[in-house]
Amino acid sequence: MHLVTYHYKQATRLGALVDHAIVDLATAVERHFHTIRLPETMIDLLRADDTAQQENHQSPLAVLDEAVHHMRPYERLPLDEVTLLPPVLTPEKVICLGLNYRAHAAEKQMAAPDYPMLFHKTAGSLLGAGGAIRVPPVVKQVDYEGELAVIIGRTCYNVSAENALDYVAGYSCANDVSARDWQYRTKQFTQGKMLDTFCPLGPALVTTDELPDPHNLRIRTLLNGAVMQDGHTSAMIFNVPFIVSYISQIATLKPGDVILTGTPEGVGFARDPQLFMQHGDTITVEIERIGTLTNTIVAQ
Repeated sequence: MHLVTYHYKQATRLGALVDHAIVDLATAVERHFHTIRLPETMIDLLRADDTAQQENHQSPLAVLDEAVHHMRPYERLPLDEVTLLPPVLTPEKVICLGLNYRAHAAEKQMAAPDYPMLFHKTAGSLLGAGGAIRVPPVVKQVDYEGELAVIIGRTCYNVSAENALDYVAGYSCANDVSARDWQYRTKQFTQGKMLDTFCPLGPALVTTDELPDPHNLRIRTLLNGAVMQDGHTSAMIFNVPFIVSYISQIATLKPGDVILTGTPEGVGFARDPQLFMQHGDTITVEIERIGTLTNTIVAQ
């Protein structure tokens, strides 16, 4: 399924993206099962699924899939009537990888890392599809980084790479928006990465049953319609199972946690001349089989 969090009529709700329209999950479950109550947030839904798997009960996600397919087309909401939010709203952790594509490391004249280069964003940096990336006055160099996002579904600590994908709920598009003039003030990247709205995520969480192989996906970034990045997830230095396993050795990953897996080459900072996003620009991240994440740039 393509699971979404959306805002409609002054309420934040869970939905499924079906044929460019929204099926409200609470309505679908109520009509199909009558007695089952749906968790109100995506993270609570993932937690419930985690608990069910630990206790060998039926997965809530499997129940949702059945309910959604019983909803009729006329019962769906048109996309232009809702506001899409990040699939997960308040994750405990948003962990990012730097230099996870060799060509990207080379364009920045940096050596490919021997271990994952980790930094973090905050929940406040998350932004849904269609939202405005707000650039504060102190930032002058705003760059794009299209990335595959991994969303954790089960609590995991010190898991093996062989079992790591069992703990993944699904995948999404992400944009690791970067304030380059702040990022390189010190050797620590975070101050140029954690700004409010600087982590667009969406449009949906695509569950692993629809996307069993995250390493066979074309990923593109377009600035005002022009292709800036055109890469492939097979070119990652550290693949998704290794990343999840590696991070889980040092921190417990929880349902809803987000991992950004790095960006391919083509970022604005490495171009000659350099190219940074400006007020009024539109930036789009496309990942095949996941969707399209488009946002605008707004100078505050």
